[in-house]
Amino acid sequence: MQYILDTADVDFIRKAVDLYPIAGVTTNPTIVAKEKKNFKEIIRGIREAIGEDLMIHVQCLSLKAEDIVKEALYIKELAKGNVFVKIPVIPEGIKAIKLLKERNIKITATAIFTPQQALIAAMAGADYVAPYVDRLDNISADGVKVVAEIVELLKINNLETKVLAASFKNVEQVHKVCLTGVQSVTVNKDLFEKLIYHPLTEWSVNTFISDWENQYGKNKTTLDC
Repeated sequence: MQYILDTADVDFIRKAVDLYPIAGVTTNPTIVAKEKKNFKEIIRGIREAIGEDLMIHVQCLSLKAEDIVKEALYIKELAKGNVFVKIPVIPEGIKAIKLLKERNIKITATAIFTPQQALIAAMAGADYVAPYVDRLDNISADGVKVVAEIVELLKINNLETKVLAASFKNVEQVHKVCLTGVQSVTVNKDLFEKLIYHPLTEWSVNTFISDWENQYGKNKTTLDC
């Protein structure tokens, strides 16, 4: 399982990479725009924060295959290191995926809402497919079920494409998606730290410290005793 951060907040990324087993960062035009900074500055800042080896997924905005290819090559040069270019699964996007795979550009097919979109993108050469879980739930669909069907389709067809589940609003969605066999999830900064939060964990830690300090003194650790 790969845990990926869905944010362009460089300060949070730096903190999270220090604390958690993070595999990389995903961005999209909306996430980048929220930072209200220069695009190049944001992407370079993320790369500096995560190093050369961790993944960064950056999305193209062009709508014609030839333009998507040009934009993808620009993004690869800008982001450097381990870069995946995100391409929506529109017809011209599928064509661009095919063209870019000929150039050995790593691709994440995005804006996926159906298993067939994912399968076609995978057969075109996408390295990752990114289905949107909560956005499906919001239109009375079953986002987790769609992800599970994508996982099964890729397995049946012996495709090496990985599933990068995206668009979560709560921990339960993330948990249920992980049970489907996905290889990766990308989680926004507001939700990510809730993945390990539980009030009884906090209570237990506080109780341990209180009991210890009652016996050995305040602010003492095993190093002092």
